[in-house]
Amino acid sequence: QVQFVESGGGLVQPGGSLRLSCVVSGINFSTTKMAWYRQAPGNEREVVAFIRSTGTTYYANSVQGRFIISRDNAKNIVYLQMNNLKPEDTAVYQCSDNDSWGQGTQVTVSS
Repeated sequence: QVQFVESGGGLVQPGGSLRLSCVVSGINFSTTKMAWYRQAPGNEREVVAFIRSTGTTYYANSVQGRFIISRDNAKNIVYLQMNNLKPEDTAVYQCSDNDSWGQGTQVTVSS
């Protein structure tokens, strides 16, 4: 059974940075496309970024140029580096293999 353990969320001021981590177990991580999703109160869950097993990446328009997704196949970890954070980035961020989702980590951007 796949398990995700997300960490790295918190409260940050606008313009600040955070790095999220997700340790994954129970799947063949190195061959799996991994993604970060987010869900803000009252909104639907949306994909933020994903990274294929080949290393190619995709970003939502709203985070393009500010966020970077990466992976460490030796450690089964997927990261999300978030820079120049904005209040509208406030959400619960969840790691996913696109079939299951972790419980998430809260990111709050506020002054």
